[in-house]
Amino acid sequence: MDQSVSPVRPVTGLGDRGDMTTYLINHLRIPNGVPTPNGLEYLERVEETFAPYGGRYLVLDAPVQSLEGAWSGSAVLMEFPDMDAAKAWYFSPAYQEILPLRTGTSISDLVLVDAAGADFTAKRWAGQIRAEIARST
Repeated sequence: MDQSVSPVRPVTGLGDRGDMTTYLINHLRIPNGVPTPNGLEYLERVEETFAPYGGRYLVLDAPVQSLEGAWSGSAVLMEFPDMDAAKAWYFSPAYQEILPLRTGTSISDLVLVDAAGADFTAKRWAGQIRAEIARST
């Protein structure tokens, strides 16, 4: 069977996702490594936009140790109570007002991801994928 035709990713394998934390990951590249005045203004104003949504920094502009592949730049890691809060912050008028201060002065790959549940195991998840593949063949 060609498994590339219909990838199987059972959400149930991610464990109990009750109060699910969402993480924002930003692969950040600042040209020449020095923030511009606009970049500094962004830093001065951004926390007041995400704090009301329960957001907080876990990592800010930290150098990375690349173990596989290439990674130029630094990393930013933020935590939000859930996906809805993270999206509400990102699309809020307050954040949209200052967003060009960052996007005009740096290069970012920015993603939101939900945490796996506390009871998640890769072994159980793999078993669920195997069962789903078996059912679909």
